[in-house]
Amino acid sequence: MKRPSASRVVALATAALLVAGLAGGAAAWAHRHGDDDEHERHERREHGDRDGRRGAVAALPAYEQECGGSCHIAYPPGMLPAESWKRVMAGLDKHYGSDASLDAATQKSIAAWLDTNASRRTRTAPPEDRITRSAWFEHKHDEVRPSVWQRKAVGSPANCAACHPRAEQGDFEEHDVKIPK
Repeated sequence: MKRPSASRVVALATAALLVAGLAGGAAAWAHRHGDDDEHERHERREHGDRDGRRGAVAALPAYEQECGGSCHIAYPPGMLPAESWKRVMAGLDKHYGSDASLDAATQKSIAAWLDTNASRRTRTAPPEDRITRSAWFEHKHDEVRPSVWQRKAVGSPANCAACHPRAEQGDFEEHDVKIPK
């Protein structure tokens, strides 16, 4: 059998490396963009997602009424650890620059529900107990340019519903994201 020339061996090796590199790049892209079923399952296990929704739990009507309104959606309780929710509920009179005080019974009911349904995946509170400053939020939004948050239709990272059409139902599925112009 005739031995291939050195230049043919180099060409074949280069082609093999190119194919392997392209395949690896495609796999990395699919992993990063959630096109891999195993990746999706891992994300749900890792971040407590149920049915593609972060912290999907039965809604508490008082929470929906009091906390979902003109300023923001009623964030799913799984978006923060219990210690953060405790501080948020204890400081409603100065809730990020607004007075969001509630009567004692409603506050107690909502606080208990948030504590029961808070994130169990991390005990580390984000800076200022802000969902938008949590490690998982920053990781999930690392491709969003700062200028996007400043668009009139978006306003800030706290306006989930601007890009996530089903945010009010607790559904933040990446495949449904539509970033306003």
